[in-house]
Amino acid sequence: QLQLVESGGGLGRPGGFLRLSCTAASGSGFDTYSIGWFRQAPGKEREGLVCINGRGRSTDYADSALGRFTISRDNTRNTVWLQINTVGPEDAAIYYCGAEANYYCSLNAGRYEYWGQGPQVTVSS
Repeated sequence: QLQLVESGGGLGRPGGFLRLSCTAASGSGFDTYSIGWFRQAPGKEREGLVCINGRGRSTDYADSALGRFTISRDNTRNTVWLQINTVGPEDAAIYYCGAEANYYCSLNAGRYEYWGQGPQVTVSS
C-alpha cells in the first residue's frame, strides 16, 4: 500500500510555471507503480493529464497537456514531478497524483488504486 504526499500547489502566476511533486511517503515497490497526474476544476470532471510508467520509460500525455506539461520521476527518491509551463487561468484546479500497479500507465482514473491529497492550484497575477 502506498501513501502519496503531494506538494507544490498554491498560487501560480500567469505565464509562469509550477512544479508539483508526488512522493510515496510509505509503502514499497514504488518503481512497480505507474503514476498519473489528474486535475479537477470546479464543476468539471476529473481530467487525466499525463502519466509515467514505473521505470520512467513510457509516458502518455492527454492532448490538453501536450506542450506545456512535463512529467518526470526519480525512483531513488520515490518521487514524480509535474511541471506546468506558461501557466494560465485554465490551470486552476485541484491536482491529484495517483498510483496504479500496471506496467503501462493510463489516463483512466478508474485504474488507480492510491491517490494523493490533491493540493489546490490557483492562478492570479
